[in-house]
Amino acid sequence: MAKMAASMVESGEDAFRKIFKFYRRRNPPPDFSDVIDFSKGVPSDKIVPAKLDPAAVSYVEAARVGLQPVRDWRAHGLHGYPGFIFISNPFLRGSQPPWVRQCLKTYPQKPNVCNLDMHMSPSDTQDIWDKSVQGLRRPSSGNREPKTLLERLRWVTLGYHYNWDTKTYSANHYTPFPADLHLLSLHVTAACGFPGFNAEAGILNYYRSDSSLGIHVDESELDHSRPLLSFSFGQSAIFLLGGTCRQDPPTAMFMHSGDMMVMSGQSRLLYHAVPRILPAPQGHQASEMEGCSLGSPLQDSTVVQPVSEEDWAVCSRYIQSSRVNVTVRQVLGPGQSFPQTPSSHQRTDAGQPGGYHDDPEGGETGKRKRSSCDSPDTVET
Repeated sequence: MAKMAASMVESGEDAFRKIFKFYRRRNPPPDFSDVIDFSKGVPSDKIVPAKLDPAAVSYVEAARVGLQPVRDWRAHGLHGYPGFIFISNPFLRGSQPPWVRQCLKTYPQKPNVCNLDMHMSPSDTQDIWDKSVQGLRRPSSGNREPKTLLERLRWVTLGYHYNWDTKTYSANHYTPFPADLHLLSLHVTAACGFPGFNAEAGILNYYRSDSSLGIHVDESELDHSRPLLSFSFGQSAIFLLGGTCRQDPPTAMFMHSGDMMVMSGQSRLLYHAVPRILPAPQGHQASEMEGCSLGSPLQDSTVVQPVSEEDWAVCSRYIQSSRVNVTVRQVLGPGQSFPQTPSSHQRTDAGQPGGYHDDPEGGETGKRKRSSCDSPDTVET
């Protein structure tokens, strides 16, 4: 794989796109031997320890949002990517299910915005969860059945709502950011050396097994000195992290349920993408969801509330074949305000909007596809 990347650079071809297509390929399936798996703890000359600040978050503060003490987190960096931090599932056992429920039941609720709003009336998207639970609780008949609204969900925006057409945020398109997700983001960033992080915008991407997310840079925020956070739940994914230009070959890594990434400093504006969703390693997801405290009491001050058996039946059915990714951003720096005439910022492949792609055939059609379910970035085919 390294030789292939080098030859792409030498020939002046777009190395990132070539490797994206390599990992997205269905037939024949790609070789995953070069993909870094931080969860295995295997020594590698690419992996370096990441320094955290255990004193920045107390045991009680960490437990409130379902996290282990910071001193127990397994945090890594990568050679050549200063400011990139990968944290291998720092959640306490049984603390992921409440966050999965929030992503599926709570965050898609109005007044937050989702892809279904693009082609459905507000009354039809008012209660996505309630309108989906019956279908997801029914045992699969094996026949082709209509997808529930939850299964058709592709993205949700929080706080300052991202405009996919102009690739900007604006002051007049804002709803309150969820307090629990703000607190989780605040503690993670503080532990990584960024105290006072203000979570102002969030994008949730909902991936099916045949979905991908195209090559892009997250640069629409007005303040790039603050980090970009990513939380992953459900099935696994291959994440590609490149450089400042498309000719830089990316590094491939697995993201498993519970994993977090922080992109800051020189890594804040690097190209990245998700070419493939993969089944979680055998036993990995089940073990992390065990002890989900469906009925057990939690400390009164926690924001991680127990998940009812009825809710978990729906959530577990969903994540058996899907992945949810949450990215959180601080949009404005101290004293900053939105310009009166916003300009387009985000760089994507060929400058096209869209980019969340479902490929039921698993093939490469060579065509760009865009629908009202498109997510932020560009489709790579």
